[in-house]
Amino acid sequence: MCASFDAASSSDAPSSADAATPALAVETADGSPLDVCILSYRSDPFSGGQGVYVKHLSRELVDLGHSVDVISGRPYPDLDPRVDLVKLPGANVVDEERRLWAFELSYLRSPTKLFEWASAVTGGFPDPYAFGKRVERYFERNEPDYDVVHDNQSLCYGLLELLERGIPTVATVHHPITVDKELALRHAGGLRSRSLIHRWYRFLRMQKRVARELPHVITVSNASKQRTVEDFDLSPETATVVHNGIDTELYEPVNRDCEPRRIISTISSDLPMKGVRYLLKAFERVRREEPDAELLVMGDFDDDGAIADLIDRLGIADAITTRTRVTDTEMVELYSSAALAVVPSLYEGFGLPAGEAMACGVPVVATTGGGLPEVVGDTGVLVPPGDVEALARAMGNLLADPERRERMGRAGRERIRSEFDWEETARETTDIYTRAIEHADG
Repeated sequence: MCASFDAASSSDAPSSADAATPALAVETADGSPLDVCILSYRSDPFSGGQGVYVKHLSRELVDLGHSVDVISGRPYPDLDPRVDLVKLPGANVVDEERRLWAFELSYLRSPTKLFEWASAVTGGFPDPYAFGKRVERYFERNEPDYDVVHDNQSLCYGLLELLERGIPTVATVHHPITVDKELALRHAGGLRSRSLIHRWYRFLRMQKRVARELPHVITVSNASKQRTVEDFDLSPETATVVHNGIDTELYEPVNRDCEPRRIISTISSDLPMKGVRYLLKAFERVRREEPDAELLVMGDFDDDGAIADLIDRLGIADAITTRTRVTDTEMVELYSSAALAVVPSLYEGFGLPAGEAMACGVPVVATTGGGLPEVVGDTGVLVPPGDVEALARAMGNLLADPERRERMGRAGRERIRSEFDWEETARETTDIYTRAIEHADG
């Protein structure tokens, strides 16, 4: 049995009167809407939470009456038609393997592209720094008159240039990348691997310095705020928690019978932080008791074959299906086809996959890593990060208890509907914009 919902008669379905009433602009200090610029060095929704954040926040800001431009590097975002996109393409050598080793003479005429290429071929991640240099040039050449600039975790040196120009500037830190580095080093196999990790995360020096200079930083959970303050050495007063929203009109229960032995999980990357290996090991234990259990993974496993080798060793290849480049509509259908969803991450700044599954009425098993408990609350099952036995036990117990799954699915949907709203996220973010403007004027 899976949760059964009537979306049309749900208490959160908009009435015709609601639909016809436009949202009122959030008033700023002088009562006027704002011209907002959002900076995002990579913004494709398929790239992870940063792309989702840009898409939904910019849309809700426009709904509140503000004007929004998004300045983005590749991959570009999927935006509401009312939001203008300014493209700042780079060499993109990190994403395009065929270009990584192909030096182009044009790089000699562009110090930024030369840096991108040289950094990438020596194992670095140049995107945040290079994006910042392009932002600097864009503002120098065009002198746009924005009321406020909002950075989406690039934390690039270009932000310091904007502050020098007197432009009110804030930044969102979804979670400090120090967490990724720490977990990567913990799972590193040897000296060479550790050296490559240190090289890749060298951009953290820049991010720490820039974050300390910003008078206003947004974090998406209390857990993320705590780690950001600690790892970036911020004053706690400069960091404000504004939870992400979940689109409960898009992510909603679908009235259809689910597969009663299907477990679903979203894998945006194979970083150790995402806990993929723990999920696979736990799933193998579930299969011992539930031979018909299946695992549907939305996303890609690693390219170097390590995950494929683990799957072969565990003997579970026949029970795993992967789906890549899944659209929003397909994601809702896939969530609704599953008996339960699992978020095995060792750390999440927020945990959008958990919230999206809950919005679809799917019971969730997640870890206590980072901000996940703030999303799941008491409506799901929480287990310690990296605890294979606890994860397997939680999944197995839920598979065996359809009535409990139904109760959890309903409670989870209601929690997301009442607690995580993108319009409220935009309103709270606008309050921070106002404070940043007042700070710059003072």
